[in-house]
Amino acid sequence: MCGICGWVSFDRDLGAPDARRELAGMTATMACRGPDDEGMWVDGPVGLGHRRLAVIDIEGGRQPMTLTEDGRTALALVYSGEAYNYRELRERLAAAGRRFETSSDTEVVVQAHREWGRRDPRDAVRELNGMFAYALWDAAARELILVRDRLGIKPLYYYPTEHGVLFGSEPKAILANTGAERVMDLDGLRRTLGFVADPHNAVFRGMREVPPGFVVRVSRDGIQELRYWQLADTGHTDDVPTTVRHVRELLDDTIQRQLISDVPLCTLLSGGLDSSALTALAARFSPERIRSFAVDFVGYTDNFKPGAGRGTPDAPYVQDVAKFVGTDHTDITLSTSELADPDVRAAVRHARDVPITMGDIDSSLYLLSRAIRQRSTVALSGESADEVFGGYPMFHDPAYVKADTFPWLGGVAVRTETTQRLLDPGLVGKLDLAGYIDDLYRTALAEVPELTGPAADDPHERRMREICHLFLTRFLPNLLDRKDRMSMAVGLEVRVPFCDHRLVEYVFGTPWAHKTFDGREKSLLRAATADVLPQSVVQRVKSPYPSTQDPGYDQMLHDGFAALLMKRDSAVAPLLDAHAAESALTAPPTDAVFGGIRLALEQILTLESFLSEYGVTVSI
Repeated sequence: MCGICGWVSFDRDLGAPDARRELAGMTATMACRGPDDEGMWVDGPVGLGHRRLAVIDIEGGRQPMTLTEDGRTALALVYSGEAYNYRELRERLAAAGRRFETSSDTEVVVQAHREWGRRDPRDAVRELNGMFAYALWDAAARELILVRDRLGIKPLYYYPTEHGVLFGSEPKAILANTGAERVMDLDGLRRTLGFVADPHNAVFRGMREVPPGFVVRVSRDGIQELRYWQLADTGHTDDVPTTVRHVRELLDDTIQRQLISDVPLCTLLSGGLDSSALTALAARFSPERIRSFAVDFVGYTDNFKPGAGRGTPDAPYVQDVAKFVGTDHTDITLSTSELADPDVRAAVRHARDVPITMGDIDSSLYLLSRAIRQRSTVALSGESADEVFGGYPMFHDPAYVKADTFPWLGGVAVRTETTQRLLDPGLVGKLDLAGYIDDLYRTALAEVPELTGPAADDPHERRMREICHLFLTRFLPNLLDRKDRMSMAVGLEVRVPFCDHRLVEYVFGTPWAHKTFDGREKSLLRAATADVLPQSVVQRVKSPYPSTQDPGYDQMLHDGFAALLMKRDSAVAPLLDAHAAESALTAPPTDAVFGGIRLALEQILTLESFLSEYGVTVSI
């Protein structure tokens, strides 16, 4: 895994010393993502920067990587991610006459574009199975190609300029260039509060994400976004037993592919169905005893209080799986003082790059990743199983299903409204967050593929397909981005086998009755993996990622917010309603008016730090 960045400016030579310094500065911001090596490549109007986390072909996989023909550079690549089918592609390319100098997957990507992508780069990208974000300069065509994987596992941002583009794995790489403005407008604030993925809104004005499943072409003629992949109705005809068998076959194949690594590998284990199935299957295929890691909090299990969709603590189930599977297991137990540590919170904000926060859930994932990185370089995680197999309670609650909005906002809306109550009423009116979210919702619905066959006339099947699509395209990217940022901030590569596009396509196309054939959530996944799991986990009800229940953490937020209100010159002060903000300090966490106060305080404190630390101008 790596960090990439670059700059194309068709009106100048980026080999000039001042331009090289800017490119070097951009590249340096990616050091956490790539602690093992760095490189730059410049040729006329293009400059590419790379920071490397060495995982495959430690010696031969250095970047930027070039392909030379007739003594001249034909292609230059900076690449982040893994192509899990690179060995098969290498064999096909070798059979077609391509010659290789390394054993890295990066060189396979370069050669794939030369062999299959001459007419259309999307033809080469479609051959890849993996998580990736990369930039390819075609010297003959004088164009830059930006590519992002199908589900958006790896991040990639770009910023159009008058004469070209800036790009990077994270916004901080782009902002290191003097050509990028540090401005957040109303849309940026809407994205911060909305909790709906929107690649066209990267918080900073003028900045965008390369959308998942897209290629972006940059030439003198302008910038084009071209789709190479999207979910479709497959006309699923397999019965339930056949579907279950095929899901297992896909999981077996996917996990075997994703165990390939030249550095130590482990799994993230929560004791839920997803991570437990992943760990159990990885243990079956790993040539060595698999390592597993879990996060816990001091006193959490002993003082646990059910609530918020969480009926049980994770620890007993984690131990059941570790014993049943035989993993080399380690619990990472965190204290409130660690979660509240100002240096940790600052590191999390720097990793996030934008003022979007999930509070202590971000901090605990960062600390977990940091602890794991001392023993492993690669980790397998269970992200997307809930979105793919229908695991969230919202899939199964008629009120959420019928709601004419994103299903998850039924629960988040209260917390969003709480934050808005702290903002200046005039600003809230300008934001029109409800209208913004509704526009995103209507756009997202328009992308849902039409159903075919008998299902086309079933309103409930249609609605459940819509909900599955919404979760995969507008909710999951938020979780993938969080996991990528917190792990790569400490140089840990996290792989997500449930995001394999073949599995996603197959399960997306199955009827809702298949996904719930046993009357429970994630029926297909449970049936496909029950034979490798302890019964306690097979029967366990869905439980979310844990959040600390220590009141000391809430007190830390309260004190931080009180201190913020004392700073009359704070960056966020012009955005707040002073009276409402003062009232929030006296509202208990369960107050009906200030429900969700913890996240509201987190959001305001994060926004203040973001504006001041990044030197961002608010344009409203």
